[in-house]
Amino acid sequence: MQVSRREFAKKAAMVAAGAVASGTALMASGESKPKASQISNGVVVGTSRKKEINYTKTAAWEEFYRSAK
Repeated sequence: MQVSRREFAKKAAMVAAGAVASGTALMASGESKPKASQISNGVVVGTSRKKEINYTKTAAWEEFYRSAK
């Protein structure tokens, strides 16, 4: 019984080491090309065709700006 436990432990360790090695290799190979977040300096770049409206002049905004001054 001890022999089978040792064999299992050896095989499990070898599988884990192989998984770590392959994961590290994949991570290293993916580092060569920059990600979209690195290109856009953290700004989310989308493909939406909608016009973005950041501000609409309303009475509530006018009141807010008057009180903020």
